[in-house]
Amino acid sequence: MSHLLWKTLLFSPVLLGTTMFVSASAMATELPSSSENIKTAAASTATANQQLVAQAKTEQNNVLEQVNKYSSEANSQNSLSQVTSVSQFSDVQPTDWAFQALQSLVERYGCIAGYPSGVYRGNRALTRYEFAAGLNACLDRVNELIATATADLVTKQDLATLQRLQEEFSAELATLRGRVDSLEARTAELEANQFSTTTKLVGEAIFAVTDNFGSDDENNTVFQNRVRINFQSSFTGKDTLNTRIAAGNANALTLPDGTFEGTQTFNIPNTGNSAIIDWLSYYYPIGNSQIFIAATGGIHSDYTPTVNPYFEDYDGGNGALSTFASESPIYRIGGGAGIGVNLAFGGSGTFKPSLTLGYLASEANNPARGSGLVEGNYAALGQLNLNVGDRISLAATYVHGYHGGNSLLFDAGAVGSAVVGTSRANFVGGGNPYASNSYGIEAAFRPSDKLSISGFVLYSDITGFGADDDGEVWSYGAGVALPDFGKKGNLLGIFAGAQPYLGGAGGDRPYHVEGFYRYRVSDNISITPGLIWLTNPGGQDNDDNEDAFIGTLRTTFNF
Repeated sequence: MSHLLWKTLLFSPVLLGTTMFVSASAMATELPSSSENIKTAAASTATANQQLVAQAKTEQNNVLEQVNKYSSEANSQNSLSQVTSVSQFSDVQPTDWAFQALQSLVERYGCIAGYPSGVYRGNRALTRYEFAAGLNACLDRVNELIATATADLVTKQDLATLQRLQEEFSAELATLRGRVDSLEARTAELEANQFSTTTKLVGEAIFAVTDNFGSDDENNTVFQNRVRINFQSSFTGKDTLNTRIAAGNANALTLPDGTFEGTQTFNIPNTGNSAIIDWLSYYYPIGNSQIFIAATGGIHSDYTPTVNPYFEDYDGGNGALSTFASESPIYRIGGGAGIGVNLAFGGSGTFKPSLTLGYLASEANNPARGSGLVEGNYAALGQLNLNVGDRISLAATYVHGYHGGNSLLFDAGAVGSAVVGTSRANFVGGGNPYASNSYGIEAAFRPSDKLSISGFVLYSDITGFGADDDGEVWSYGAGVALPDFGKKGNLLGIFAGAQPYLGGAGGDRPYHVEGFYRYRVSDNISITPGLIWLTNPGGQDNDDNEDAFIGTLRTTFNF
């Protein structure tokens, strides 16, 4: 039916012109006066009708003769020729007020003619003969269009079927109409009271009870918290500006030799629950690539694939408990302010390669000598990524960094991020500045939707700027994740490996074994109990340090 209505509206201007033309001739004949006798009028009706018909035929013949005469004269003198594009008229410009109308009549209907000289003469007065000729051409074109489109017109059976369906579903249509009206009212209320047209708020709050149950432990059971509120703004619908406010009172548990092995994802610098802006970044897509700019709080995992699914949740509230199990320590070398880019450089079907490049400086805002964006601590990353279908992900990572005196190797820019590894692996420079060249391999294999296996290997070559302060740092780990274990949204994870340690420094390796189970209470609440077992914390001899058993009960609220 909509097709028929559209054709009617489409041709209505032409039909209206035709009606006006015909009615002008019909009104030339007067109707009988109302004062005449009714019988007389009835008797003379037949005679009057015959006169009207004869007169109409005479006038019609005269008009047709005049039109034919005009057409023959025009063909011999200033004949009009049919054009196929309005651009063929040299005196018609796109700025003319009637340009769109001419373009539609010429290119859509094909019923506007021009003069042989290629002009339209749009400002010239129109004679009645010219109007009749143009109208006749348009009517002929309309008849052609109607004749070719009759197969698509709605039939009476279609209209009957539509009416019957409307009657049968009248109740459902009324209900749907009411729901639409209600939805429109609610939408109008939301638009009138919305927080922002460009910004949405994403929040996370963590409550955590944790303690070390080792035999040689002096920690007390603590109840800690961390809150993050992220304002995500978009100005094009594809970009994202993140302004994150964080507060917390969490401290890492005290372990032998000041090691950082017990650091958990919710441990941030204790702010006394005072709010700080711990992350300010901007993501902008360019084709299949993406640009990342961080003004503060940036870390490499913000823009780089970590290839550790389920253990890494990029916020610390729903993945692994420890920072070590969440991602390879190579992504915590350096951080702060800088830029990163992900480049998709080809590949289709099964193989999808990409390249990640980034540069972060932890003292970018300090104008003092030896600091700033290029002279202070920095870390430059390059990573080659390869996805084989949806089941296998591989990555090869290189990070070059400069670290000032007493700087930590895995400090993640020291801006609200947790450190990993032993103290000797972090203070490898002995108080002197040093440079690092780190190499990593990461891999993940997902044989099914219910099983994921991932792991990494890290090697860092340290070159100190003092005497006898070179070194090598090693780390590796692997984990098995079972998503939707027991219930949709739950997660069982087991991870084991060696936290970053200083090679060739003596002592046994500091192994890390972690197990956790995230139970999804609702879409916004999850509870994660877990246990972290650390052998030989600090990387000393087993006889010197007792193993640590850290138990944690983490509750996360997402909103």
